[in-house]
Amino acid sequence: MPPDDNTPLPNVRDLRSAELHDGAAFTGIYLLRRCAVKTAVNGNAYLALELGDRSGSFNSNLFGDHPQFDLIRALPEGSPVRIEGRIDHYNGRLSPKLLKLAPLTEAELANAPTVLENLVETPSENADALWDELQTYIEGIKHDELRMTVRGVFEEIGETFRVSSAAVAMHHAYRGGLLEHTTHMARTAKALFPVYPEVNADLAMAGILVHDTGKTIEYEGTFATRRSRKGILQGHVVLGYQLVRKHGLKARLNADLLERLEHIVLSHQGEPEWGAAVWAATPEAVFVSMVDNLDAKMGMVQRTLRNATPGEEFSERLPGLNSQLLVAPPNTEVIAIATAANATATTAIAPKPGTPA
Repeated sequence: MPPDDNTPLPNVRDLRSAELHDGAAFTGIYLLRRCAVKTAVNGNAYLALELGDRSGSFNSNLFGDHPQFDLIRALPEGSPVRIEGRIDHYNGRLSPKLLKLAPLTEAELANAPTVLENLVETPSENADALWDELQTYIEGIKHDELRMTVRGVFEEIGETFRVSSAAVAMHHAYRGGLLEHTTHMARTAKALFPVYPEVNADLAMAGILVHDTGKTIEYEGTFATRRSRKGILQGHVVLGYQLVRKHGLKARLNADLLERLEHIVLSHQGEPEWGAAVWAATPEAVFVSMVDNLDAKMGMVQRTLRNATPGEEFSERLPGLNSQLLVAPPNTEVIAIATAANATATTAIAPKPGTPA
């Protein structure tokens, strides 16, 4: 089926629909997000694939005797691929059988301008609005040298930051996800500052805005996120620390504040086993680490709810939450009825004015 055919092609959410039983045939266009060569128990090689579009992703295996094995193995990650397959599941997760796979040519993509738009996941909020909001948080930092430090970092990486993913696979793992994640963290922090007056708001906001800026160097790829050479050898924590130190020195930020801002970047991952260089050891570092963890997890929740199939009760297991997510909305009508009934009962047993209790 050519990509400019008027027949709508199923997205990943469609493939998860209860209407498509195991064995049902489908044809669709998806991005090759991951392709890893692995070895089966019998010693034969196979490809562990992740394919997806803006509505979600699925995993499937391609074994060495498949006619397109060598073709797919040679494809760069991020390539759009037309797939003919059959619905199947493994351990309760969608894992279709892939019958035919064909990379889309540049000519096919040029004739189907909506294909890439449907393939590439982006934030649900307007990217320009998110960027403008981020600028207000930068300019809202009252301490001059802190503001100049943050502004300098974004003057260097701004255009890349606007489109970068926040992760390869875990949270906000899509084009523009880093901007969304950082802006959401800044919103959350602004709401929480009155609750924690011990936290220096300027320093914490500066830390939030720059904490993940190293990811603009750690990650690369237009359609699928992968780690760059520097990303593999140094990681975003070190790369972000280098950016902050460079611009802090240029802004002549005093040594104490620069050290504290660097510490936020070095410790924001929370624990060394999660990638932190050190444990958070200042009020602002603890605060940023906790807000980061909150938004990362809620980002997983938001994305899962956005991509949930209508009528679905639970999502697949989310590694970042170590659980499935209940995606069916709460029955607020029942709660309202119960609340009204409790109010009526309370009124009935309440003593009348002037009556001894």
